[in-house]
Amino acid sequence: MIRGRGGALLAISLAVLAPAGCGRRKAGVSLPAAPRVSIGMTEEGMASWYGHPYHGRPTTSGEIYDMEKLTAAHRTLPLGARVRVENLSNGRTVEVRINDRGPFDKDRIIDLSHAAARRIAMIGPGTARVRLTVIGLPETPSPGFYAVQVGSFQSRGNAERLRSRMAREHGAAVIRSYESGRGLFYRVLVGHESDWNAANALVEKLRRENFTPLVIRIDELPANAGL
Repeated sequence: MIRGRGGALLAISLAVLAPAGCGRRKAGVSLPAAPRVSIGMTEEGMASWYGHPYHGRPTTSGEIYDMEKLTAAHRTLPLGARVRVENLSNGRTVEVRINDRGPFDKDRIIDLSHAAARRIAMIGPGTARVRLTVIGLPETPSPGFYAVQVGSFQSRGNAERLRSRMAREHGAAVIRSYESGRGLFYRVLVGHESDWNAANALVEKLRRENFTPLVIRIDELPANAGL
């Protein structure tokens, strides 16, 4: 059975999660409140893992995904960031490099490779509550911007209707395809914000419109990234 990578995607809006973090938890320090990521930041939540059918496909970074390498997907951490992941149920840890975007499920904060999930004994359960610690950042983060996901559909027509509405009301909206273990999904993204604070201002506006939005960093993707 394939775990993670959007296996629990639903057909309407998803919830917001902020950038991630690290190591021993420092009082008052967490990524959701911070516009910039720094070494030592922490985040707690649910992890999942992904293997086939993504093995051998391009990641957001342009690398070919190898499920037996210690890598992971995160929605907002810079590509190339290094993160320590601790399974809070057994104390096991693994260090991973962020090279992909996801998970696109409101209840999860990181998607681990098969190899990383095996290191912390979460292959069988499929998910585990973890603490992330940022232990390294790229010298030159990839350029990008923040967008807000407001819906995910298996019907392209439904996605297009929501995209059209968002474009009329907010001025910028696109559809990005995403293949999960349950098939092809179409995600509707709104906005083109240069910083975290602006993205969260858009989140608050969309919440007032009865959406439960999800902030995602959009990197400048190579042509073969499939989005």
